[in-house]
Amino acid sequence: MMPYILEIGPLRIPSYGFMLMIAFMTNYFLLTRETKKLGKDPEIAGDLVFWAAIGGIGGSKVYYMIENFDAFSADPLAMIFSGSGLVFLGGLAGGMLAVTIYLRKKNEPWLMWADIVAPCLILGYAIGRIGCFLVGDDYGIPTNLPWGMSFPRGAPPTYQEVHPTQIYEAVLGLSIFFVLSRLRLKSKPLGSVFSFYLIFAGMERFLIEFIRTNEKYMLGLSGAQVISLIMVTTGIILLTQLGKFSDYDSAAGAEKLTPD
Repeated sequence: MMPYILEIGPLRIPSYGFMLMIAFMTNYFLLTRETKKLGKDPEIAGDLVFWAAIGGIGGSKVYYMIENFDAFSADPLAMIFSGSGLVFLGGLAGGMLAVTIYLRKKNEPWLMWADIVAPCLILGYAIGRIGCFLVGDDYGIPTNLPWGMSFPRGAPPTYQEVHPTQIYEAVLGLSIFFVLSRLRLKSKPLGSVFSFYLIFAGMERFLIEFIRTNEKYMLGLSGAQVISLIMVTTGIILLTQLGKFSDYDSAAGAEKLTPD
């Protein structure tokens, strides 16, 4: 466990923040490569990462405040400006909203970019989970399995052997990234890669939640599991509607690329 990636006197670089930076830089590199292949302005890659970060931070904070409404009501300013509360599912919603607004303003085809961004989303998630592991956050329930770990300096600390769910999710996230990357190389309707992202990422988080310590709300499910079910359902619905949406988005993209 390594809460800080670097400590020199008063200078401390948190491991989670460092891994987030690595995630954004990696995705910026991948998106820049894609924009060059498409003959698009390379600045789009930086803009996408920037607005995804802004929307992601805002969305994650909103989700965190809703889940911890009592604490938010008691001291809203402290919760808003604290370093905690970077919840991925909230960040996904906020980041998608910000990126969607940006793409609409740029008159770029949404489904095309959704397919490009989808592998980056799960890769960023996997890298972020490595940061969670280093900090000792988001671990699982107690276990007697030989790879169980304790996090005595975790957030919160635990001296019991627990499931290192951060590692599980990092491995699963990287596996999904490679699957989605392969899917992008094949001929398919626009939006299918993003649809499969919603399905695979939703299933992964839904199953992991059974060995996580998150509070359960309805029907014995956590808030993350409810959102995961929404993601899976949305992905399935999108797959059944791709013909209609893809034709529209392809036409919009073709119209934009047609010379005056």
